[in-house]
Amino acid sequence: MRTFITVIVFSLIALNLFGQARRPTIMVVPSDQYCISRGYKMEFESMGRTQTLPDYKAAMQNDADLRLVITKMGEIMADRGFPLKDLEMELRNMEREAAETAMIASSSGAQVAETPIDILKRTAQADIILDLSFDILKQGPHRYITFNLRGLDAYTSKQVSGAAGAGKPSSAASPELLLEEAVLSHMDGFNAGLMRHFDDMFANGREVSVMVRVWEDWYDGDLETYYYYDGVEMELLEHIEDWFFDNTVEGRFSLADASHTMMRLEQVRIPMMTVDRRGRERAVDTRGFVSDLRRHLRQNFDIDSRIYMRGLGEAWLIVGER
Repeated sequence: MRTFITVIVFSLIALNLFGQARRPTIMVVPSDQYCISRGYKMEFESMGRTQTLPDYKAAMQNDADLRLVITKMGEIMADRGFPLKDLEMELRNMEREAAETAMIASSSGAQVAETPIDILKRTAQADIILDLSFDILKQGPHRYITFNLRGLDAYTSKQVSGAAGAGKPSSAASPELLLEEAVLSHMDGFNAGLMRHFDDMFANGREVSVMVRVWEDWYDGDLETYYYYDGVEMELLEHIEDWFFDNTVEGRFSLADASHTMMRLEQVRIPMMTVDRRGRERAVDTRGFVSDLRRHLRQNFDIDSRIYMRGLGEAWLIVGER
């Protein structure tokens, strides 16, 4: 088991090359399949349908091997200065947040709904989720192991790297050795996938999504109302589109849809770092990026707005009032 952890950790050490800007944070999470197949699950009714979700707390409390993998990986990564997020600590944060969220309800009594992985992503603020599952199987008197390791961008939920395979059957090897043998031949490819992703992020920006919407009681106008700015009269949505051209990395974004009440912008590439008004270099996240647009609308068009976050990589800016 120790050797397996070490293999994964060393495959990630190359990410230190990016530490001069901001070291990516990583969190290891058991996959949905791993949890649910072992009975670590929660079931509830939603709109007449039964939904099954992983119970990470139960998995950590009852699966000694899983807890050992995550704990030991955290120790090794900490020794090398990498900000690996600890799953067990984040679960405690989730419990505290759940108590607060339970008190937030709409006028109809509906509560805020999020899946466990959505809460983990938002709470932990991790860049990459390492989604891990493995099984020890039998073939006659022999045992062998299969594994699936996926690197997921926490902002987009897109898979950016992956490794999967099976080890050779053995009658004597321990589970740790079986697992080590299974993953060794795959880790170079897994590491290369992570490196390509971070190369792309630091060169072309982090990918996020932004939705601009209008409060229904905003009587002063809508996104097709004409405004003057910088000597030019255009519709508000055109001014907003210009702002995205000016503030995304190399003007990279896609206006997927637009009307007088909404704009949906996808594949929005925001810079990883920025310099604030005091000359300090700071990391950029989705909320910070959209907050700049919010200030732009307030200062230049006298339009108030409110930001609503939907996970790490999606923000709604609702204009017309705060």
